[in-house]
Amino acid sequence: MNKLVTTITLVFISVYAFGQSCCFVTKDEMQLMASNKAFQRSHKLPKPYHHVSKAGGEMITFSTPDGQQANAFFIKAVQPTNYTLFVFQEWWGLNDHIKREAEHFYTTLGNVNVLAIDMYDGKVATTREDAGKYMGGANPLRLENIIKGAITFAGPKAKIATVGWCFGGALSLKASILAGTQATACVMYYGTPVKDVEQLKLLNTDVLGLFAGREKFISPAVVKEFEDNMKLAGKGIQIKSFDAEHAFANPSNPNFDKSATEEAWNMAINYFKTRLK
Repeated sequence: MNKLVTTITLVFISVYAFGQSCCFVTKDEMQLMASNKAFQRSHKLPKPYHHVSKAGGEMITFSTPDGQQANAFFIKAVQPTNYTLFVFQEWWGLNDHIKREAEHFYTTLGNVNVLAIDMYDGKVATTREDAGKYMGGANPLRLENIIKGAITFAGPKAKIATVGWCFGGALSLKASILAGTQATACVMYYGTPVKDVEQLKLLNTDVLGLFAGREKFISPAVVKEFEDNMKLAGKGIQIKSFDAEHAFANPSNPNFDKSATEEAWNMAINYFKTRLK
C-alpha cells in the first residue's frame, strides 16, 4: 500500500511539475495565422542585407532542457554585467537584419550582453511561404525549451530584458513570463499578446507595446484587449499604436516607415535605459 501511495504521489508531482514548466504548449493565434494568405501578403519580401559585426558578435550554441542544442548571435558586454537583452526574430528567422538590430541595441544601450536567439533551429526564410511554414510549424514546446535554454545560458543572476518584432514580439512577452523573477524589461513590436490573465500575472516586469495601427490581424481591438488584460493582472503597460502597417520598423521592409521607427526606437531605448541600470 505504501509503495502504491508513493507511486501515485510521484506521478502527481511529475504531472504538476510538467504543467508548471510548460506555460505555452499550444500554438498561439500568431502561429495559427501563418497559413492565412492575406497575412502572408501583408509581409513584404525583405531587401537583401549582409551583416558584418563590428562589435564582436558571433554565432554560438547553448543547451536546451530537451537535450538538444540551440543557436544564437551573441555579443558579450565589454565589462562583466548581469544584464542580458534577448532579441527575438521576425517570422523570417534569425537573419542578418535581426543581427543588425541586435548590434544596434548593443551599441546604443552600452554595457549589456545581447543574445539574438534562433527560434527556428537554423532555418531562415526568404519567401513568404517558407516564413509561414516555419512560424506555423514551430513546435511550441521546442520554442519554450529554446527560451529556457537561453535563460540558463544567461545565468541565475542575470537580469533579463526582452525585445522582438512580429512573431518575435509575441515571443518577447512569453520569454519575460518564463524568466520569472529574472525578468526586468519587456518590449514587444506588433506581436500577438498572451491573452491568459493568469499567465500575465506571472510577469515580473511591466511591458512596452509598440503596435501598427493600420494592420487588421493584430488589430486595435486586440491591442485594447491586451491592455485591459494587463490591468486585470495588475501589471504595468504602456501602449503606442503608430499610424503604420505591420513590420513598419524593419529597415529591410520596402514599406519601412522611418518616422514611426525612430519614434518607436527612442521609446524602446528610453524604456530599457531606465530599467537596465
